[in-house]
Amino acid sequence: MNKASLSISLMILLLGINVSAQKVIYKDPKQSVAARINDLISKMTIEEKIGQLLCPLGWEMYDRKGNEISVSQKFKNIVKQKNIGMLWATYRADPWTQKTIANGLNPQLAAKAGNALQRYVIENTRLGIPIFLAEEAPHGHMAIGTTVFPTGIGQASTWNPAVLEKMGNVMGKEVRLQGAHISYGPVLDLSRDPRWSRVEESYGEDPILTSSMAVAIVKGLGAGKLNHPYSTIATLKHFVAYGIPESGQNGSAASIGERDLRADFLPPFQAAIDAGAQSIMAAYNSIDGIPCSANQFLLKDILRKEWGFQGFSVSDLGSIEGIKGSHRIAKDHKQAALLAIKAGLDADLGGNAYPNLIEAVRNGALEESRINEAVYRILALKFEMGLFENPYVDISKAEKGVKTKENIAVTKQLALESIVLLENKTQTLPLKKSMKIAVVGPNADNIYNMLGDYTAPQREGEVITVLKGIKAKLPEANVTYVKGCAIRDTTNLSIREAVKAATQADVVVAVVGGSSARDFKTEYLNTGAAVTSKENTSDMESGEGFDRSNLDLLGKQLELLKELKKTGKPLVVIYIQGRPLNMNWAAQNADALLCAWYPGQEGGTAIADVLFGDYNPAGRMPISVPRNVGQIPVHYNKKSTQDHNYVEELARPLYPFGYGKSYTTFEYKALKIVKAQDQESFIVSFQLSNTGKYDGDEVVQLYLNNQYASVSQPLKQLKKFERVHLKTGESKTMEFQLSKSDLSIVNLEMKRVFEPESKFNIFIGGSSDEQKLKAELP
Repeated sequence: MNKASLSISLMILLLGINVSAQKVIYKDPKQSVAARINDLISKMTIEEKIGQLLCPLGWEMYDRKGNEISVSQKFKNIVKQKNIGMLWATYRADPWTQKTIANGLNPQLAAKAGNALQRYVIENTRLGIPIFLAEEAPHGHMAIGTTVFPTGIGQASTWNPAVLEKMGNVMGKEVRLQGAHISYGPVLDLSRDPRWSRVEESYGEDPILTSSMAVAIVKGLGAGKLNHPYSTIATLKHFVAYGIPESGQNGSAASIGERDLRADFLPPFQAAIDAGAQSIMAAYNSIDGIPCSANQFLLKDILRKEWGFQGFSVSDLGSIEGIKGSHRIAKDHKQAALLAIKAGLDADLGGNAYPNLIEAVRNGALEESRINEAVYRILALKFEMGLFENPYVDISKAEKGVKTKENIAVTKQLALESIVLLENKTQTLPLKKSMKIAVVGPNADNIYNMLGDYTAPQREGEVITVLKGIKAKLPEANVTYVKGCAIRDTTNLSIREAVKAATQADVVVAVVGGSSARDFKTEYLNTGAAVTSKENTSDMESGEGFDRSNLDLLGKQLELLKELKKTGKPLVVIYIQGRPLNMNWAAQNADALLCAWYPGQEGGTAIADVLFGDYNPAGRMPISVPRNVGQIPVHYNKKSTQDHNYVEELARPLYPFGYGKSYTTFEYKALKIVKAQDQESFIVSFQLSNTGKYDGDEVVQLYLNNQYASVSQPLKQLKKFERVHLKTGESKTMEFQLSKSDLSIVNLEMKRVFEPESKFNIFIGGSSDEQKLKAELP
């Protein structure tokens, strides 16, 4: 320091001027977000910058002794060693994490833990940057004591974006009240192979339906208003084409061309981003030999340049390491980290790969500007959310505001709307409440088989099973329960007892299907995916890692159904499942058939309401149900010529996309198509009438057939839909507007365009295979 500088420093000291306070712009809420970020980044070391990109596993970062919560030594060490900016799944409880109701966190304790972690980071780091807490929330916050909704495939079966927006409101509030900020979900993978283990998390096979649901949930979570106390950052999963893996095996390569990618698989993500989503997760799979976690075309060209995405991208757990381990295009984890960051992947879920980037920056292998870019995106959201001013939450509000009566009412509504009536021969349903009912089957009274994967442990009495739901409707003496068999285990059977109960009843309700219920017998990879083995006798046959080679009912379930049929009593079959299982026998032999997916904590009440006519079912299938795995893929909007039948059987699915029955009937008439005022779009109107004996909902669906285009188009493609409630005898004029965007295609140059020479047919009805109204656009 020269004499002049020293004199100035001494003068400042003598005058009592605090220069450091004047320069700490990032702590001044009156400054712009951009100014605060730039100031903060200018003060950060490379270690601190890369630390902001790390998101380690969070459930080991706190210690609980009774109701007292403190930060763990592991957390203190990782903060000191890695300067971490995020944690993932801090509140998660399940067999993989070994967190239970006894040693995990209820909402009040979760808020305490979040405050403790936040306080330690702010008070024990040089710059005091608050951390993000990211939590799984695909069908409710995956934590103890939160509201559990139906899984994604059930949510999609409602065909009702409005109820999903309500669900988003609930999830966002429950996540934020406990001190977390990022909700992982929704899952926007189009599912076109039901063998895949994660179908239950998705919204089915169609881009329009999935996009609509995505937009609703993102809005519900509070997109675009992060300064609101209950808004979360939605992390969209999994970018992209993760739901069509080779052989149906989770994480396998996706065989797909760029045009199909742009036409079907990318639009749901773009719609959610346009709605305000600010985080996106790269998928485990590869496309055309390039892992999604190191795919510049996806992460830069499309996400940033084409869509203008301003949020941050994050790896799936361990997927950066997978660039070496699974995909084998990197020699070591250092090279894998470089490939990912250069491709445009901002954050490292797991937090073990990106520390390698410190050396890469120092030796010139990576420009520090790329790190600054990623850090900027994350810090921007922390500032926008107000974490620097308000890092802590009110513990008392967490205790009172999670799983309220109002929140439970939303999950019940969603469960009711998700139930799909597939068969109702001779009007078997609704049942009379005077009947004696035999309730049988492995899913009749198993609380965890109601909930699906990504669910925390549940307290006694908080989940309503089908048996409990039925018992609440009838006198105790009118209900008999026998399990009959398990989902997979064939050693503990009570089929004879089930048959005996059936013979003494007026009607049999058999609840079969699948299970995503994790248990302590199952082994897990370090990503949380399950490892299947012959030694594992768990009933789990769906959920992450549980891929199937066929879709048949496992164990002795089909044998149970056949024996019950022999009694001659009316047989109502309910499938509770995470993927469309083989329903051929039930379709032919059951007197009534329902699909309830995994309906959530109020599922038993909702199913009972449907069985006894207190609610008229109107759910619709968001995914086609194959007759045989040999048909896969069997999605309704294939581009092939009209299918011809197989040698062995029909080519069409057992139940098509959009299918579902009702207790009432609907009439469509008076179709009218006119050009809108802009002379470029069309107004399609018609009259819908409830002509049956029950009030109920109809899901009106409009499909488009492009008769001529420069590239091959689907035989039919959903464009518009609406769930409408009509009282018996009531009519309503329905109206849809088809814009140029609705009529556009992805052309030879991979651009979405409207081709004026195209001609279009429209089909309107209650299913993809139903044409109640048909016309050509003028």
